[in-house]
Amino acid sequence: MEKLWLKSYEPGVAAEIDITRYNSINEVFRNSVQQFGSRPAFQSMGKILTYAETAALVDRFASFLQNTLKLPRGSRVAIMMPNLLQYPVALFGALQAGMVVVNTNPLYTPRELEHQLNDSGAETIVVLENFANTLELVLPRTQIKNVITATVGDMFGTLKGGIMNFVVRKIKKMVPDYRIPSAIPFQTALKQGAAQPFTPVTLNREDTAFLQYTGGTTGVAKGAVLSHGNICANMMQAAEWIKNKLEAGQETVIAALPLYHVFALTVNLMIFTQAAAKIVLIANPRDMKSFIGDMKKEKISVFIGVNTLFNGLANRPEFAEVDFSGLKLTLGGGMATQKAIAEKWKNITGTPIVDAYGLTEASPGVCANPLGIPAYTGGIGLPIPSTEIQLRDADGSEVPQGQPGEMWIRGPQVMQGYWNRPDETAKAIDKDGWLETGDIAVMDENGWFKLVDRKKDLIVVSGFNVYPNEIEEVAAHHDKVLEVACIGVSNEKTGEALKLFVVKKDPSLTAEELIAFCRTRLTGYKVPKDIEFRDELPKSNVGKILRRELRDQVQGK
Repeated sequence: MEKLWLKSYEPGVAAEIDITRYNSINEVFRNSVQQFGSRPAFQSMGKILTYAETAALVDRFASFLQNTLKLPRGSRVAIMMPNLLQYPVALFGALQAGMVVVNTNPLYTPRELEHQLNDSGAETIVVLENFANTLELVLPRTQIKNVITATVGDMFGTLKGGIMNFVVRKIKKMVPDYRIPSAIPFQTALKQGAAQPFTPVTLNREDTAFLQYTGGTTGVAKGAVLSHGNICANMMQAAEWIKNKLEAGQETVIAALPLYHVFALTVNLMIFTQAAAKIVLIANPRDMKSFIGDMKKEKISVFIGVNTLFNGLANRPEFAEVDFSGLKLTLGGGMATQKAIAEKWKNITGTPIVDAYGLTEASPGVCANPLGIPAYTGGIGLPIPSTEIQLRDADGSEVPQGQPGEMWIRGPQVMQGYWNRPDETAKAIDKDGWLETGDIAVMDENGWFKLVDRKKDLIVVSGFNVYPNEIEEVAAHHDKVLEVACIGVSNEKTGEALKLFVVKKDPSLTAEELIAFCRTRLTGYKVPKDIEFRDELPKSNVGKILRRELRDQVQGK
């Protein structure tokens, strides 16, 4: 496919990056520490760590893994915690020691946790005590030998930390009982690490940095093998993309999405650590009152979110009281941002949502809108530097410009493969290095891409293709709709029919009212006939609505 998108790049943005610039994530981290050591790096619940202070703690944790636990290079270390200060310390510490990080969702069920630990071969895990009871349930059936337990108050000193832990454990009762006698407290690990010298490990771009498990929304979760080279490439691609608008050492970033998810991992943690930003960690974004309260205390310049988070915030009256005068970038990803929500966001903040597109298997960044767009575009923008895209039909042939086709991508950010699954890797990446995404998109004459939908979510009604995103987009514009999801259900007459699941913003909304609204905006076969109202919709760990779970519920699975 001709690289039509290059003519739409912002002035000064290069078409290619130098992938040899860094050998490892560790080099990038150290560069930020050397240049901006006194700058705030991470903030959580009022506590700030500078880049120099973070580096000292990172070295201690790396020394603990290397000298106390004596883990060999390449050992897998699972991290199971929300956005707390211990998270970057443990993550960068493990990478500095030459380990492979296995990001683990703290809300996993015992079944999901057991699968990931066994599949990855992790023998060490860092877990917040709030979730240790889940770990205890599966521990005998895993290879885990070393458990490091963190507490909410770990990084706040003896007095304040003790009070915080008392409140969390005894008053809020957020720590279910557990018993892991061999567990080592996180603070003990840091003390033991500080007592022994850390020996830096030399890594190269081919070394594995992460086993990043896919969400499992299309089957059993698989571990995408992301190398240091993959992540460094995506960091440099992003740095080239944002250089005209953002300044190293000067930005304040809100990190509300969970860092164990690939979107937040690379964008919030990696890219903005490289940019030496102040990263404000939000441990529980569902507590909107506290979350907005934290935002009011900051001069925010960058906000990263997903459609459901934008929607939740924009519908809170107090959100408009936040100071947005310094906001330079609102980046959306993880799922398509709906136009109605994007418009409301801009009205409140004065800044458009800049949508980007990626997937776990691409570290994750693939496409992004230019940062200078004046308003929401409804598309995923342009391929970022050193990234190629082809749109293919079912036979693998490229489709004509302007026609929808499945996205295949190639670039230095594409994963090495799936962990211990050569058959799945062969299905996903062809012999020329092109990665199949499973997403349907269309490209216009200027190289701008618009996501149509997931290939597996396509609904066929009486022989006509219907993409759920379009139906959801229309329904979301109704003033009484808060959230919406569309799936296909079996139908004797039409093969499949459209079913909407809706969370009301206004209790007075009726199915008839919403159907009539859709009928004025959609052709007949696209109008949903079946609407089910729910109090909430199933979501992934970053807030992406899970259509597959709704389909399973309808089918009685």
